[in-house]
Amino acid sequence: MFSIIIRLAAATALAATLAAPVAAQPADSGVVRVKSAYSMEESIARIKADIAAKGITFFNEIDQSALAAKNGIPLRRSTLLEFGNPALGTQFVTGNPDAGLDWPVRLLLTQDDAGTVWAVYTDFGWIARRHAITNRDAQFAMATQVVGSITSTIRDPR
Repeated sequence: MFSIIIRLAAATALAATLAAPVAAQPADSGVVRVKSAYSMEESIARIKADIAAKGITFFNEIDQSALAAKNGIPLRRSTLLEFGNPALGTQFVTGNPDAGLDWPVRLLLTQDDAGTVWAVYTDFGWIARRHAITNRDAQFAMATQVVGSITSTIRDPR
């Protein structure tokens, strides 16, 4: 009986995870995935428009699938956007210069085999732990709020 309850609880948890529009990878990965309600092109356009509207510096757009195709490598749709607020982001680097590995913010838009578009980024709490930055909690909270606001422009409400 106990094993049936455990299996039922595990199945329920798995179903809830699969149905959620925001999906996190295993806790130790630091990866956050947000399901988009839009096509790849529309998702990129919405994200970039929101970044501009917020006055955030946009640094780069890298079409990873196009780079792969130029080298004869098949890769489903994948575009990396780099952006940030230097007044905020450089505070992480002053907390630990190695944090420059994670700044500016990188937001990956990728399309899975079913055609669903996902916005993927690194959790800011995970970045703080990765670089042992313990005195910038307000700044990491602000970065989390900002990326949450940016990805809300494409979030699938289901």
